[in-house]
Amino acid sequence: MTSAYPYDIHLPANLEQGKKYPVIFTLHGKGSNERNMYGLVAPLADAFIIIGIRGNMPLGAGYQYYDLKSLGNPIREMFDQAVKDLESFIQYATEKYPVDPQRLYLLGFSQGAILSMTLALTMGAKLKGIVALNGYIPDFVKMEYSLRSIKDVSIFASHGEYDSVFPVRIGHETAAYLQEQTERVTFKLYPTDHGVFEENQIDLLQWIKEDANLI
Repeated sequence: MTSAYPYDIHLPANLEQGKKYPVIFTLHGKGSNERNMYGLVAPLADAFIIIGIRGNMPLGAGYQYYDLKSLGNPIREMFDQAVKDLESFIQYATEKYPVDPQRLYLLGFSQGAILSMTLALTMGAKLKGIVALNGYIPDFVKMEYSLRSIKDVSIFASHGEYDSVFPVRIGHETAAYLQEQTERVTFKLYPTDHGVFEENQIDLLQWIKEDANLI
């Protein structure tokens, strides 16, 4: 099995032979890259395998996972392919590295958050949890995709109160939809634009550690 995506991997420094580790797959925003996300979760690097997945479509100085017809309107064929390829990548990495398949986490920002939430809905309990920062779920995913139950998937979703790309209304609507599917949703707002506030990082790190039973 081969990888559909370039990626950046950080293994715990004191890797124990035969031990399986929880993993965080990071998904960047449009026009960014796989290394841009590492700083968010670097404090977890001793306990987790961290894999940054680079979008396979160049965009300016960065990359994306799919292109858009217009803001908030993905090109459906590209989006569908990205979801399929990312699910295959998660399987690939889980088999290749000492990953605990019971503790798979996704962390995405913007386009990466959109894909993380979509993958939660398509993979269901194959994932332990997701962190979705400043994203939304496309209507066609809710209405046309074959969805799995996410009642056992832990979700941390957050949004910027002053987000100029996806207005805060979208954050509230996304959280409401997720809360209809599972009780395991933490939703928070932060006083920021389309970005990650320092308090947001502190909260998501604490949430991941608690959910993975590391504290």
